[in-house]
Amino acid sequence: MAPSRLQARLTGAAAGILAAGTGAAAAHLVAALTDPATSPVLAVGSQVIDLTPTPVKEWAVRELGTADKPVLIGSVLVGTLLLAALAGMAARRWFVAGAAGIVLLTGVAGFVAVTRPEAGASAVLPAVVAAAVGVAVLALLTPRPRRDPAERAPGTGPLGRRGFLLAAGAAIALAGAGEWIGRARTRIADVVLPAARRPAAPLPAGLEERYAGISPFRTPTGDFYRVDTRLTLPVVDLDGWRLRIDGDVPRPVELTFDELLAMPLVERDITMTCVSNEVGGEYVGAARWLGVPLPRLLARAGLRSTADTGADQLLSTDVDGFTISTPLEAVLDGREPLVAVGMNGRPLPREHGFPVRLVTPGLYGFVGSTKWLTRLTLTTYAEETAYWTDREWATDAPVKVSSRIDTPRPLSTADAGQVVVGGVAWAQQRGVAGVELRVDGGAWQPCELGPDAGIDYWRQWYFLWDAEPGEHMLAVRATTEDGEVQTSARMTPFPEGSTGVQEIVVRVA
Repeated sequence: MAPSRLQARLTGAAAGILAAGTGAAAAHLVAALTDPATSPVLAVGSQVIDLTPTPVKEWAVRELGTADKPVLIGSVLVGTLLLAALAGMAARRWFVAGAAGIVLLTGVAGFVAVTRPEAGASAVLPAVVAAAVGVAVLALLTPRPRRDPAERAPGTGPLGRRGFLLAAGAAIALAGAGEWIGRARTRIADVVLPAARRPAAPLPAGLEERYAGISPFRTPTGDFYRVDTRLTLPVVDLDGWRLRIDGDVPRPVELTFDELLAMPLVERDITMTCVSNEVGGEYVGAARWLGVPLPRLLARAGLRSTADTGADQLLSTDVDGFTISTPLEAVLDGREPLVAVGMNGRPLPREHGFPVRLVTPGLYGFVGSTKWLTRLTLTTYAEETAYWTDREWATDAPVKVSSRIDTPRPLSTADAGQVVVGGVAWAQQRGVAGVELRVDGGAWQPCELGPDAGIDYWRQWYFLWDAEPGEHMLAVRATTEDGEVQTSARMTPFPEGSTGVQEIVVRVA
């Protein structure tokens, strides 16, 4: 290909990319002022998440961890810019074709945005802005047909080569402004949480203070795992937020945030686990939660037992229409799920459901821990299905008894002599009665347990191992207070949580 033709195509591609980038940045700014979820890239990304088959989602969570969302957003963005580059090259031959390409790209995003759950007609506005800005920038960067040899050389638009720099600067400025406004709008207000009417006892010192490498007894909020389908955090206006309890209840109830805080609050130490957690995985954390017991709220709606309703599930909905289903029997069996407003002594962070979320002890998060909660509906599984049950995950998913080796790390090297092997074990609603370690396939040996904060909280453990030089296999298992021994049978997270015994290889020098 002649250098001049190649240069022309590259210039056209750059024009298309800058046009789409500037349009997307302008749309992001508009979305930040209205609803961040309607930003075109985020809307398309959310739709991709919903349409992705369950095995692919599981692979992404397993292989990418918490980087799955940035990778997804980046992939959508790269795909969009490649198509925009083609539109820019087409515009050099026939501007209408290139402009139509930009409009088509933004039109798809607008369609996706308005068809998302709970979306209104205004959700299309960012896409409209993206189309208008994108076409305008493309026109400014695409060369006009030359009628006079003295006109500006082909390869530059009406603004000249300087236009490329101006468009790039505008895109960066608009994107930065949108990000700043989005952060400012989603900043948690100065919420002051009342003291608990029923406070939890102070947590005892954990084993991490004596043995480095063992997970902290209470997980710091900033280190607590986050797994959900959200690409952007909801903007929740506390003045307009309401919690509605409806469906098959004697009397529907609606509460403001202040009315919820005025109710007697309790503190509970609860370990939460994600159903996507592999054996030995990191999607588990322990925190102190502050909130209103869910049965107390249901009693306000006239429901005190399953006999008061024909429902068999509690369908919870977040502020953007995402749903989770929880077996009603688990809600009312005495385990005391919380409608939580606080985590580790502070209001819920946005990442973990501000202003209100569910925390159900003993159930994996996908059936009992809705974040950004706004509605609780008493219904039946025959009448209503939730997001994850539509994707064939289990309807009832009690947490499996599990244990993990935190130290030493897999494939690490330790010095010969006494080596501390330690970690955590959990069996919510049953409690951990014992933990055992096995070395090189030998007999199971009892470990020492750390402090006890109740059956819904994990236990730390350790074992002082007299390690000899060589390569060794370590395995761990836990036993519940009711006598169940952690199974060695392997099962993947789908559809109701993983099982199996963690085994790691360590080297001793």
